[in-house]
Amino acid sequence: MKSKINSIALFGTSADPPTLGHQALLSELTKVFPKVITWASDNPEKKHHIPLLKRTQLLRILVKKISHPKLELVQELSSPRTIHTLQKAFQIWPEASFSFVIGSDLAVQIPKWLHAKSVLNKAKIAIAIRDGWPISNKQLEEIKKLGGDFELLPFKIPESSSSKFREKPQESLVPSEIIPTLLEENLYGFADKRK
Repeated sequence: MKSKINSIALFGTSADPPTLGHQALLSELTKVFPKVITWASDNPEKKHHIPLLKRTQLLRILVKKISHPKLELVQELSSPRTIHTLQKAFQIWPEASFSFVIGSDLAVQIPKWLHAKSVLNKAKIAIAIRDGWPISNKQLEEIKKLGGDFELLPFKIPESSSSKFREKPQESLVPSEIIPTLLEENLYGFADKRK
């Protein structure tokens, strides 16, 4: 897959908390796209466990750790609705073409998005296959039916989910750089579980 000069990968995430899976995805995206933009957001389909401001702080630590010139955190894109995020992105980068990055676990939600057709008309969907979350032809057909264009990204994301960490917080699931903050503020009861 050739990267286009003005192509931007947009990756919003709950980051609840950011995991090694997020780290792997962001690092891989910088190999495929000339510019990668991320932010923490509220997903209307999920219940979040810590406030957005705190999740943004953790994601910022991760972005700083990756420290890649193509990667940037632009928190002002944050919105529970993809359509609103895209509208903001077009204001910031009016000449760009966008690939909206999702994990294969979220492909099933696309038809339920607010103004899904409009979203799919404005951006290509770039799907990162997560271990344990294969994507079905039926899901891809749904995207096509709504007039969408998609690409399957040329890499796999290791199985390291935020929900798995929340169920049983383990250092091995998250980037080491966020551990001091998790401990200091006892986020997700992490400090309690280590006693």
